[in-house]
Amino acid sequence: MKTHFLLSDRSTKNEILKKRIIQYLIISGESSIADLSKEIELSVPTATKLVMELLKEGYILNSGKQNTSGGRKPNIYGINPTSGYFVGVDVHRKRVLLATIDFNGKIIDEEISIAYELTNTRKSLKELCHIINSYIDHLDIEREKVLQIGVNLTGRINTRTGYSFSYFYFDEKPLSQIMKEQLDIPVTLENDSRAMAYGEFIAGEGKGKNNVLFINVNWGLGAGLILDGKLYYGKSGFSGEFGHISAFDNEIICGCGKKGCLETEASGFAIQRVLKECLKQGSTTILSEKIKEKGEITLGEFVDAVLKEDVLSIEIVERIGNHLSRWMAGMINIFNPELVIIGGPISLTQDYIRLPIKSAVKKYSLNLVNQDTDLVISKLGERAGLIGACLLSRSKMLGLL
Repeated sequence: MKTHFLLSDRSTKNEILKKRIIQYLIISGESSIADLSKEIELSVPTATKLVMELLKEGYILNSGKQNTSGGRKPNIYGINPTSGYFVGVDVHRKRVLLATIDFNGKIIDEEISIAYELTNTRKSLKELCHIINSYIDHLDIEREKVLQIGVNLTGRINTRTGYSFSYFYFDEKPLSQIMKEQLDIPVTLENDSRAMAYGEFIAGEGKGKNNVLFINVNWGLGAGLILDGKLYYGKSGFSGEFGHISAFDNEIICGCGKKGCLETEASGFAIQRVLKECLKQGSTTILSEKIKEKGEITLGEFVDAVLKEDVLSIEIVERIGNHLSRWMAGMINIFNPELVIIGGPISLTQDYIRLPIKSAVKKYSLNLVNQDTDLVISKLGERAGLIGACLLSRSKMLGLL
């Protein structure tokens, strides 16, 4: 596989400066050499030399003369969208979503869903790599032009080291390195909630905001934080474990092994448990037959029941919202975000989850703090993580995080 200077761990001074030029053009769009040299503090001759090299290497394009009033019209330059591609992989419990963006961040190919069983086994990891390889092989682009793959997983992920501590922690080598060897393309890992937050920040409800709190209400419960326009990771890369706040004095064992976590009463697993408990007590729901037949339901089936105004399902959503709201109010008091986004599968119930949270947040958070905080439902829906995976892969390679 061809080695791209953008992926090099040991870059020369010129390569570092080229990367800065690409970073600037990604953010600003097209630019003249004069404007570019001013913004990134390079002399015009140096900027000209580097731009010409990037032009020759195919990373940027000459877009022609700039429309200016009077005087000599300068050429403007922009990113060549076909100079490289980034694949995003969003791993769910029962399926994998995949997509590809070009260098400008435009989605050029999207696979909605591929059946997959996420288990903490070597077989499951091998199957995941096979799915990714097959997807890339069927892309209408040269494989060597795929510069990086971004993979989202639930649980504890240290994106800097490439280790996953919740899934596929089998060897001393980082999971990102193991997958790179299987795929022959560099791989970056990300926690699913942080990837969703980034997707919304760049391309969804969080666009143009600097301080955003994203809550992922899925089978588990997670959060992603954008602080001062940057994705927040924390010291060890484990920020956002919202679901493991010790919130209840109950005997329910969480997936983390502890009791009383917020996730035990406010998550997809909690919904499934409460539904079964209510059925045993004689409650009725349109989901009864599916639970009797399969022993469980999907979150999609639960959302459908809520939208069909199934009374028990609506009551459970409101219960989840009330549990979440106290702790979201605390987060709002601490971080004072301008925007809180509710995402994940349960967010698809729309106002059934948003309104009880909004009402309770006003009750439990400080008025002077929450009055400047908007509470919205994810704009990107189930695509938030997928889009985030693609964009994070590019941003990490370019050093934009």
